[in-house]
Amino acid sequence: MKRIAITLGDPAGIGPEIIAKAFTQAPELTQGCFVAGDLACLRRGAAAAAGERPPLPIALVGSVQELAQVPPRCIPLLQVGAPLEAPPPWGQVNEAAGRLAANAVLWAASAALRGEVAAIVTAPLHKEALSAAGLPYPGHTELLQAEAAAHAGVALERMPVRMMLANDELRTVLVSIHVALRQALEAVTFANVRETLRITDAALAAMLGRRPRIAVAGLNPHAGEGGLFGREEIEVIAPALQDARAAGLDVHGPFAPDTVFMRARRGEFDVVVAMYHDQGLIPVKYLGVEKGVNVTLGLPLVRTSPDHGTAFDIAGTGRADASSLVEAIRMAKRLAGG
Repeated sequence: MKRIAITLGDPAGIGPEIIAKAFTQAPELTQGCFVAGDLACLRRGAAAAAGERPPLPIALVGSVQELAQVPPRCIPLLQVGAPLEAPPPWGQVNEAAGRLAANAVLWAASAALRGEVAAIVTAPLHKEALSAAGLPYPGHTELLQAEAAAHAGVALERMPVRMMLANDELRTVLVSIHVALRQALEAVTFANVRETLRITDAALAAMLGRRPRIAVAGLNPHAGEGGLFGREEIEVIAPALQDARAAGLDVHGPFAPDTVFMRARRGEFDVVVAMYHDQGLIPVKYLGVEKGVNVTLGLPLVRTSPDHGTAFDIAGTGRADASSLVEAIRMAKRLAGG
């Protein structure tokens, strides 16, 4: 059975709770999965998830090879680093929590790059806690990109990655990810748009078994209205699309950003390439975060995650919904061929 590592996420958030709920609610789906994290934090999360019922027992393993001995109806856990003496407070930015979350991702990424696990699913981490722990990355995507580049022995720019958010109704891929809006506008270059199209085409072709129909959103209102509202569509985006078509990609646009997502949702396109974070993610999240899955494209490993954050406001209450994590596990298994 192919193994999938689920990273704990920030233990001050809902990550440990939704992991326990996923193992409880989807026992068949979570076969072959294990958690990379901390025993005390996962125990606390399992107790929060269970409420008044007995929580699922946690089986501590020392290596991926020991997973075969774990009995059913348990949550297998591989302890990453030294065990914490006590879990951090719920719902608070905490340096130790950020470091634990990052270490779990680093361990899982290394295991995936070595071929020990078939995929990784990352529970939410908190960007402020990650920064407090001294990690120079704004999120999972950038951290995984750096690890993959180091493993391959190449410069970071030679390991380009893109974020795709997907649910049953819509897929969108972003040209830029976690940067300020001003920087996102500067990132709309011929090279970045063209590279996004290449990565999207390769990834979706592997998922769909055919070349995807790619729609491209413009940057400006009405896709620039022929240059009246900006010339990026004429001078940058359209030339990148023309170059992609010459290479055989099935790309269309640039289209008005306020209507292209509706067209894709109706089935006219398989995916929309958006120019920046909120332009692409708001339409998908509006359809419901409980079914959304974040997939990192361009990595030499499979990585998915739920479409939401740490939800500090409800952490520890037992109210967190595990649906998006369940879908992320399902997607990881499909992409890993298991």
